[in-house]
Amino acid sequence: MTDVHTLEQRAYNMSRIKSKNTRPELEIRKLLFKRGFRYRLHRKDLPGKPDLVFTKYKAVIFINGCFWHYHNCRLFKMPETRKAWWKKKLTKNKMRDKKKLSQLLNGGWRVMIIWECSFRGKKKIEPDKIIQITNSISKWLKSNQDLSEIKA
Repeated sequence: MTDVHTLEQRAYNMSRIKSKNTRPELEIRKLLFKRGFRYRLHRKDLPGKPDLVFTKYKAVIFINGCFWHYHNCRLFKMPETRKAWWKKKLTKNKMRDKKKLSQLLNGGWRVMIIWECSFRGKKKIEPDKIIQITNSISKWLKSNQDLSEIKA
């Protein structure tokens, strides 16, 4: 296999990773909707295009993957190849996240970040954890707390 072919294959594999409508996002949305919460999805006019936007509460939620957002947790593992390139890319992602978070908070929005490690076990998503997260979201939406983070 040539280097070009390998890079093309890697790019194809990475492009298949979903950024919207992931399974945990869909499950959380379904449970929140059942509880009467209404929201908008991925509003492009807000910094970072939040996964869920609760206009009534002036609140947004991001459901972040631990790898792409460079989260320091048990799920994150730096790739073995091209380490310098990945470190630079992931560091830029993290810096961009901080900037968008600051813009939202300065714009009067309340922000919750839910990390992948909070609902995922060793290999799969744990339904009990999704229910616990949904309970936390419900409480947070009714509170006055500006920033909240759910992580393992």
